Amino acid sequence: MASWTTTVTSVPTRGTLARAAAAGVALLLGLAACSASPPPSPVTPDPVTMTPTVDPSRAAPPEPVVPIVWPLTGVAVAEVAQRPAVAVKIENTNVARPQSGLEAADVVWETIVEFDVSRFVAVFHSQVPDEVGPIRSVRPMDPLIVAPLHGLLAYSGGQQGILNLVYDSGVQSISHDAGAAGLYRVSFRAAPHNVYGKLQTFIDAADGDHVAPPPQQFAFALRAEQATAPLAGTPASSLSFTLSGASHPSWAWDAASGTWLRSEGSAPATAASGARLSAVNVVSITADHPGTGFGAQNGAVVPTYSLVGEGDAMVATGGTTVAGRWKKAAQDAPMQLFLPDGQPLLLAPGNTWVELVPAGQGSITVG
Repeated sequence: MASWTTTVTSVPTRGTLARAAAAGVALLLGLAACSASPPPSPVTPDPVTMTPTVDPSRAAPPEPVVPIVWPLTGVAVAEVAQRPAVAVKIENTNVARPQSGLEAADVVWETIVEFDVSRFVAVFHSQVPDEVGPIRSVRPMDPLIVAPLHGLLAYSGGQQGILNLVYDSGVQSISHDAGAAGLYRVSFRAAPHNVYGKLQTFIDAADGDHVAPPPQQFAFALRAEQATAPLAGTPASSLSFTLSGASHPSWAWDAASGTWLRSEGSAPATAASGARLSAVNVVSITADHPGTGFGAQNGAVVPTYSLVGEGDAMVATGGTTVAGRWKKAAQDAPMQLFLPDGQPLLLAPGNTWVELVPAGQGSITVG
């Protein structure tokens, strides 16, 4: 019987072929990974500084330039002189006119003393005239006017009680009766109308507490056309005051000079130099005018003004007038001016005359 050997060859299944193929691919990838070079390091670019472009309309505004001005006039100046303000008591009777130096004063306050007489407190700072006078004695209202200046007060003398008010006000006293330098009698006037003084000598005598320039008193606009009266007031050509039975100063607007021209009654007021007395601003202050415990000749009562508090005011500037209010918080505080709604009342740069009108007795007529 014949015999044979049968060889059986295995045929791979589909799953076996798939697994073999996957293993081959993995092997190839592994070999490729072993033979490939590492990737290059990333290159870092140099830093670049970028300056942003700012829209000009959104840029911060420049710091405002604050002009340098004389504190008592608001007039621009390159540098304020480092000297004190000097207030001088100036007589204003017929025999005292024309007075010396009034045209150079930054501020002149007109007051009524006993016997209905007008007397000035002339304040000098931006200008220093050589000679001032006639110089007369102090009165109780003077410390209220000059204390805010923290400067000097020059006068001929006074009652001891009134002198004490001056000493207590914080100003430096320059008294002829006390022998102060710079005060003397002239030969062209009869006593007591002949005391005159040298302003620079007074300034040179200032002590360490009274050498600084004065602080600002009234508020000023930068330019005349920005003052309150021209912007909010009404046109006016004349101001007629009745301060007492004997005192009737008046002012007429002069467009050519841009000032108010002063007259004593109907007579033009001039200085000894021949200059017409004038003011850029005329300020009317209405205040009580009570008597004091100080007496004068023949039993006359020496009056004062109630200047701490508030009251009616009027300002004339640039041929216009505007009504307002004055306020003064303390003797050594400056007098401030406001519109009726409380907004500050600004004067035009220049000199100022202040007319102190006795409440209930004096008056002002605007023409």
